[in-house]
Parts: sequence; C-alpha cells; structure tokens
Amino acid sequence: MKRLVFGILAAVIAVSTLSSCGYNSMVKLDENVKSKWGTVQTQYQRRADLIPNLVATVKGAAKFEQGTLTAVTEARAKATQMTVNADDLTPENIEKYQAAQGQLSQALGKLLSITENYPELRATQQFSDLSAQLEGTENRITVARKDFNDAVQQYNGKIRSFPTNLTAGMFGFKQKGYFEADATAKDAPKVEF
Repeated sequence: MKRLVFGILAAVIAVSTLSSCGYNSMVKLDENVKSKWGTVQTQYQRRADLIPNLVATVKGAAKFEQGTLTAVTEARAKATQMTVNADDLTPENIEKYQAAQGQLSQALGKLLSITENYPELRATQQFSDLSAQLEGTENRITVARKDFNDAVQQYNGKIRSFPTNLTAGMFGFKQKGYFEADATAKDAPKVEF
C-alpha cells in the first residue's frame, strides 16, 4: 500500500515538474510568433497585389520613364519570390526578406515621387484610390512588423530565462530574428525648397 501511495505521489510530482518547465508556454509563444509572421507576410502580399494596378494606372495616364515602371515591376517580382518559412525565422533570413521588401519600397517611392510631376494623373480617381490603399497597406505593414517584434521579444525572453532555457535547449527552441530598421532609414531625406 505504501508503495502505491509513493508511486502515485512520485507520478504527481513528475507531472507537476514537467508542467512547470515552461515547454507548453514556449510552444504557445512560438505559435504566436508564427501567427504574427503570417500577418506580416499577408500585409506585404497585399502591397504586392496593389502594385500592378498602380503601375497600370500610371502607365495609362502618363507616358514617362519606362525605366521606373520596369524597376517597380522587377522589385515586386523579387519581393514576392522571397519567402521565409515561419519555422526558420533566423536573423539572417529576416534580413534577406527585409532587403527584398526594402528594394520594392525604394522603387515605389521613386514611382510616387515622379507622379508628382503629372497633375492630371494625381487628379484621377483610380490613382487616388490606389494611392490611399497603398498608404493604408504601408501602415498595416508597420503595425504587423511591430506586433511581430513584440511577439519575438516575448518568445526570446522566455527561452533565454532560467530555468526555461534548459527546457528550450533540450527541445530545440531557438531565438527568432527581429525586423530592424532598413539601412537607408538612418539617412534623413533631403528637403529642398
């Protein structure tokens, strides 16, 4: 009888020890990071889907710099080809993904700045609608990236804290990468009057 009681007590202690090791909470945090990454990719895809309509509108309303339109189209193609699996969110992979998206952002910025020279284009309803949608999408991307970084911070903090770092090491939980400011963001834009 004593052996049975001790056996049950040992089993209860083992289960409570395993439940407090943090494994389940690390899994939940890892899934949260993956979910936030999916949102980031969704918002970037939304932007990529808007770009062909924007390019077509600009092309139809203004006959100018074909090179700019080509650069936007090529940057979009590169950005949509670059994918990062949610299970492989290393800092290097995040950086590569961000670089591809950054090239697209630069090409779009150039396209939009050139359209300033075409008042008849800016006056069309379709261009105005697409520009507003693109601006809204850029804001959504910013929010999604912030939410992703918050989730990564929470996850990385958990797997690096003692004693869960021991469990994380045993089960292969690794640090995730953050979205960081684009290298060109440190340079202030020139404003000329």
